[in-house]
Order: sequence, then structure tokens, then C-alpha cells
Amino acid sequence: MPYIRETILTTISNDGAVHIAPLGIIQDGDHWIIAPFRPSTTLANIEATGVAVVNYTDEAKIFAGCLTGRRDWPLVAVPDCRVPRLEAALSHDVLEVVSVKEDATRPRFTCRVAASGQHRPFQGMNRAKAAVLEAAILVSRLHMLPADKIEDEIAYLKIAIDKTAGPDEEQAWYWLLEKVIDHLATVEGKS
Repeated sequence: MPYIRETILTTISNDGAVHIAPLGIIQDGDHWIIAPFRPSTTLANIEATGVAVVNYTDEAKIFAGCLTGRRDWPLVAVPDCRVPRLEAALSHDVLEVVSVKEDATRPRFTCRVAASGQHRPFQGMNRAKAAVLEAAILVSRLHMLPADKIEDEIAYLKIAIDKTAGPDEEQAWYWLLEKVIDHLATVEGKS
């Protein structure tokens, strides 16, 4: 299995509209692969500009927010790059596309790290942050999973939330849980 780093990607359109989205990037030797699904704003922006900024953050609310319609996070300019980074990034990498493997569903952009920056120290992880990240990935795949699998995963992840969450993780969890409940209600309504 490849090494995948869960990140928040910032991209920009040709007309200057910034897009913020969670995305796992895949390590490939000294390069990173960005593989967004078709259609997506992230894909369109990378095709248009050939650049993305990978934001390494431990803020669970940003992952949850992006998957629940909350994409308005403070940004900061990156020197010599038209794509900004998240203000909340602990660090960032500017990725430039060096090659593309076309695919009808999920093209793969092989990228080199063109620049990097460190912004604040990592203060550690807790189980609630990890649970929010897993719940965010689950929410991104609700349309692919049976209801019982979703319910089982949420029940398991809630243990870590109950035991270790601070206010930010609790808020992030609530946002994701709302999305899960709405999805399950829709699925049950179709039965």
C-alpha cells in the first residue's frame, strides 16, 4: 500500500477563485501524486494552473468544515506562488505538476515540491482529532457505503470523541454527524 498523507489542498482557478479541499496525497519516491476525482473544482484548478499548495494542519474543524460546506478559512499569501496557503497550516508545500496520467475517473498528477514553509510547531495529536479525520473520510464516501457500515463506524469513532475531544473536535464531530444523520434519513426515506 502507498503512503498517503491527509492534507488540505488549496488551488486557484485562472480567474483567481481559491478552492480549499481535503485530499490525501500519495508519496511516489521524491514526488507526490494528487489524484482528485472527476469532476471536481480541485481537478479543474490543477489542470488550469499546474500548481497546488498542500497544507499540513492538525485543525480537525478544517477537515470537517470542508466536507460540510464550510470552506471559508483564512488564507495567507505564499511568496512567489499565486496559490495561497491556509493561515492555520503548521507547514506547507507548493507542488508543481511534472506529469499527468490521464484517467476517465481519477487522473493522477505527479508533482514535485517547488517550495516549503514552516509556520508553527506541532503540539501533538489526540484520538479525537484522528476520529474526526476518519469521520471526514467516511462522510466523503457516504454515497458508497451501506447504512449499517456507516452506523458501526460512527459508533466506534464516537468513543474517541467522548474520551478525548476538546471544543474544536466536538464542533467538527457535530458538523460531520449532521451530514451522516441527513444521509441516513435520506437513505431510509428511499427504502
